[in-house]
Formats: sequence, structure tokens, C-alpha cells
Amino acid sequence: MTPPAHPAPPAHQHDAPQWLAPGSLVLRLMLVAVLAVAAAGVASAWLVSRASGQEAVRRVVSQQTDEVEVVARLLASKIEQSQKVLRTVAATITQDMLDSPAALEWLLQKGLPAVQFFDTLQVARDNGELRLNLRAGRPQKAADLDPAERDVLRRTLVDGKPLVSEFILGGTSEARVVFTMPLHREDGTVLGAVAGALRLQSQGLLPPSMALPARDDSRLMVFTRDGTILSHSDPARVLGKVQDEAGLAPVYARWLAGAQPVAGRGATQMEPEHIVSMAGMPLPQWMVARVTSSRALLAPLQGAQREAWWLSAASMALCMLLAAAAMAWMAQPLAQLTHGARQMLRRSPRPDAAIAWPRARGEVGELVRVFQDLARQGWQEQQRKATLDGQFQAVLDNASVGILITRHGVLEVVGRQACLMLGYTVGELQGRPVRHLYASDAEYERVGRAVRAEFAAHGAFDGDVCFLRKDGSPVWARVQGRDMRLGDVEGGTVWILEDITAAREAQGQQSWDRTHDALTQLYNRAAFDERLGQLLLSDRSNGPLGRGDGVVLFLDLDHFTVVNDIAGHDAGDDVLRHVARLLESQVRQVGWAARLGGDEFAVVLPGCALARGQAVAEQLRAAVAAWEPSYQGRSFILGVSIGLVVLDASLQDVPSVLYAADMACYDAKRAGRNRVVTRHVDRPARAPARPEAAVT
Repeated sequence: MTPPAHPAPPAHQHDAPQWLAPGSLVLRLMLVAVLAVAAAGVASAWLVSRASGQEAVRRVVSQQTDEVEVVARLLASKIEQSQKVLRTVAATITQDMLDSPAALEWLLQKGLPAVQFFDTLQVARDNGELRLNLRAGRPQKAADLDPAERDVLRRTLVDGKPLVSEFILGGTSEARVVFTMPLHREDGTVLGAVAGALRLQSQGLLPPSMALPARDDSRLMVFTRDGTILSHSDPARVLGKVQDEAGLAPVYARWLAGAQPVAGRGATQMEPEHIVSMAGMPLPQWMVARVTSSRALLAPLQGAQREAWWLSAASMALCMLLAAAAMAWMAQPLAQLTHGARQMLRRSPRPDAAIAWPRARGEVGELVRVFQDLARQGWQEQQRKATLDGQFQAVLDNASVGILITRHGVLEVVGRQACLMLGYTVGELQGRPVRHLYASDAEYERVGRAVRAEFAAHGAFDGDVCFLRKDGSPVWARVQGRDMRLGDVEGGTVWILEDITAAREAQGQQSWDRTHDALTQLYNRAAFDERLGQLLLSDRSNGPLGRGDGVVLFLDLDHFTVVNDIAGHDAGDDVLRHVARLLESQVRQVGWAARLGGDEFAVVLPGCALARGQAVAEQLRAAVAAWEPSYQGRSFILGVSIGLVVLDASLQDVPSVLYAADMACYDAKRAGRNRVVTRHVDRPARAPARPEAAVT
């Protein structure tokens, strides 16, 4: 039946609040947007700050490099100027002047004003004899000449080349550098040598005016290759060691370790706390260095950067507020939709219930229409569910067998017949553990192992189980169990229970063992012959047999020997038991089954017409063919060949019936197995021997 139609819900309602707080999704999106704005602002500010810092450092590096190069060139020009002055003096000295000390003294004291450039002046002959020694323009004794200066003169006489001496110590005021120039004869041989010395702090070399005022953030200094400071922004550091200078010491150490020559070009290196620039003067082997504190240098920049950071933070906060407000405004239709969905859950499930749906376009509008359709479909589904629940409950209440549904060891659904069988009410069983139905934990575990083994081998369970009634008495039931959804254990298991307590009591009597097969619990051959004979005798006594007095099926399993040979006889016995259960469950209401021996079975359907018998036979064949048992990790495919005969006037006794049915089964085997063959007998016949060619 189709549920009654209801009017569609109104398209829009107006009972929603004017402003609704955004939902969790919108709040998360707002958080993502705020974080994205913050991340973009922080990244931009950091990149700008980093770029400005790098640019400031680059400018300082370029400026310092240029500065030390300029100072180095200036000092180099002073050295070159000193050499030119000394070369001018040397050009005026002749052989005759060397022979006449008085003439030489007059020339150097009064004849050449350039001589006043040097603090000391010496002239020596080629044999090393010192001809003149002037200090501040006044003659001095030859013995007063410093040995270091004498050594420089001697090297010039030997090499015949101009020299600039190493730094000669003698106190800060007496520290000096000696310049020498050889005197040559016309033939180019060395005639003698002239030497001039300049004090370190003299105007011609390193005047005090060259040193800039001392600052904590920067130091300019000149030092020799061995690390002696010649000039420093702090005069107290003159003649000190470079190794004691912060920032410069590691750079100087690396320069010495690399044995690098004194280059004229400047170079700058960045230290953790300092910026160090160096340039060299190749001739005197001196170095000019500028050491600047990077922290002090960048302090003004850092202040500007902090101010920029504050401005950036304020801008980001404003942008985040604007973005959050805009998103909250744009998300109002979605918030109203959420409000309407909650109303749909809280209010009546009827589709015409008043719900505040928003007026919106785009995706939200589509969702509104979807929710409206869902409300309508939900109402219809509830109506259908109520109908199905009523039908299902009617099945449970009126079923002739007990029905249970379990999931994870708990009774979820309990039928009325099962409650009557076990002596409980539905409320007492529903939701209780299955263990409650067994006498002991050991019995529950034993049955559980058997159930798991049956499901693993056959995909279902069919067996006899002893339960415990509420009053403590035992009740035997034939239990059949299958998954509610094939292969889905989590979906639950449905169980069908049939009370067989009386049958189990009958099995305890001696007559049971005499008439039933011990393996399959079906009638044995003797009981089959007796019951079938009684049926034939009863039919004859009631008159001639008609075409609707019953049928007999002869069943022979196909490929049964494969199971025995591969999986063993225990597996074969399990197959026979399962087939027996299957036959009994299929024909219990319309007839009875027996095991004739081996893998041969018989089914008698009294009062069954031919068409109905053929339908039952086909059901039995399909049920066996659909079953794939699994043993020792291997699946097997079985079939059954079925011969069918009608109990009519042509069949007068049991042997004739069995012979005709056996021949029909033999025909099914020869035709390809796993099929049903009906044999029509036209005249009475006695049962001859079965052909030897029959196969299983």
C-alpha cells in the first residue's frame, strides 16, 4: 500500500531569528581565514624586515669595503711618495760627494729641502761605511745608528734594490719605518745607499689626524702582517696585537691559516656580532681593517622594524575582523539552514510541519530544496517502516517456529513462539546475552565451537541444541542459523527453533535405534521398507492407485568419493549428516526421508502429484548444488542425481518401487549427473539387478 500523500511544506518560513551564530564549520573556516591573513601578514612583514636588514647590511658592507680600500690606497700613495722623495735625494748624490763628507753634509742639510721630509737620513758607501747619519737634521755618530736600520742598509747594498723595512720598534714615539734607495755608478754597479726613516705617527706616514674618533660601534685600524697595530681609533691600542681585537681576531686567524697574500682589494666578512672589512698594501705588507658592531649598526633599523611590526599587527587585526565579519554575514543563510534542520529533527516528522527555511540562492538554496525533499521522504519512510514493523511483528507473533535474531552474542529480536518454548516473556529475553539460555559456560562454549565449525564448513548451522527453560528444565530444539546478510557476520544472525524435546525422548527408547540410521538420524533401510510397504498396502486397501497417490525420490550424491578421498572419512560423514538435515528440513511437512546406505537416500511424498513431486525434487537438487562445503582449507562442489517415480498401479511392492526409482537415478547419472529424471512405468515389473555401470 502507498502511504497517503501530504501537502508539501511551505517554501519559506519567517519564524527564524534575524541573526544566528555561525556553526562549527563556518567558525573553522573563519579561523582558517583569520590564520591565513595572520600568516600572510607575518610572512610579508618578516620578508620586508629581512629584506631591509639585508639591504642595510649590504650597504654597510659596500661602504666599509670601499672605505678600507680608499685608506689602503692612501697609505700606499704615502709610501710611494716617500720612496719618490728618497729617490730624488739619491739622484743628487755623486761619487765625489761620498768622498767629501762635508760636501755631502752641506747638500743634505741645506741644498735639498726634501731631506726635511724624513726624521732620520743615512748615507753609506758600497763597502758598508756610514758616511753620514742625520737625525732631525743634525749629524749623529755612526755608532748611534740602530742595528735594524744598519741591517736594512746592508741588504740594499747587497741586493741593489730599494726596500721598505719591516716595522722597527722603539716605543710608540720611536716606532718607525725605513726606506732605502741604492746609489749606482754609470756602469750600473752599486756605489752606495741612502736610507730615510719616518716615525709611525709622522705626517708622512700615519698622522694622528687619520684616526677617527673612537666609537663603540666601529674601529678603524692599520696593522702589520704579524698582527702589530700601527694605527687605531683608540690611540691606547697602538702597538697592541690584533689577536686582542674583538671581531677582528677570528678573521685575522683564518687569514693567516690560509697563508693568503696581502691583496689590494677589500673584502668583508660577517661575524656573529661584527662586520669586518680588510684591505692590504702589498709593498709594506700592511693591512687596513674596519670592524663594526652589527648590533649597534642595526639598532636604529630594529627600532624602525619594531614600529613597522606594530603597524603590521594593527593592520592584520583590522583585516581579520573585517574578514570574520564578512564571512559571518555571508554564512547567515547556512546558519538558518542548520537551524531549520534542527527544527526538522525536533518537531513532528510530518512533511507539512512549519520549519524556518532560509531564503537563499545558490548552494544553500539547493540544500533547502534537498532538506524539504528529505523531510517528505522521511515521513514516507517512517510510514513504510511502521507498516513493515507491524508485518514483521505479526510474523514473529504467528510463526509456528521460534525465531531469534542475535548480534555479538546478544538477543536483539525474540519471537513469541521462542518465548513460549523457553518459558520467558519478550521483555525478559530481548537484550539479554545468549549465554543466559544455556545450563553452563562449558555447554555454551561447546555449542559455540560447533556453530563456528558449521558456519566455516557450510556457511550455515543446522543441528540439535539443548536450552534451559526459565524454570530450569531442559528443552531440545532443532536450530537452523544463517547470516542475515550473506557473508556479513556483523549484520547479525537469524535462528529458527523447532521444539524436538519429544523426538529426543523417543530417541532414548530402543525402537529408535532399530528404525533410524545412527549417522544421519534418518530412517534406515529397514524402516523405509516397512513404512513404504505400509503406505502401498494402505493405498491398495482403499482402492486402485491413482496418479496423485504419491511419489518416491531416489537420490545419489555426485562426486561424494572426491570428498572422502581428499578430506577424509570424517568430512564425508559430515557431508552425509548435512545432506540428511537438508532433506529433512525440505520435506518434513510433506513427507519423510531415509538413508538407504552409503551416499544413497530416498524421499517419500505421500499423496503428492507428479508436478508437485518434480518441484520438490528440483528444490532438493538446487539446495545441494548451491552448497559448497569447505574442509581443510579447500572448497568442494557437490551435486545430486535424483530419480523420480509415481506410486501408481504399475508398482505393487517395495522392490518394484525402489527398482524403478533407482533406474531413474541411473538415467540421471548417465545423462550428466546433477539432474532430476522421471521414470514412467507402464506395466508391473519385478526388480532385477541394478546395472553394473552405475556410478556415483
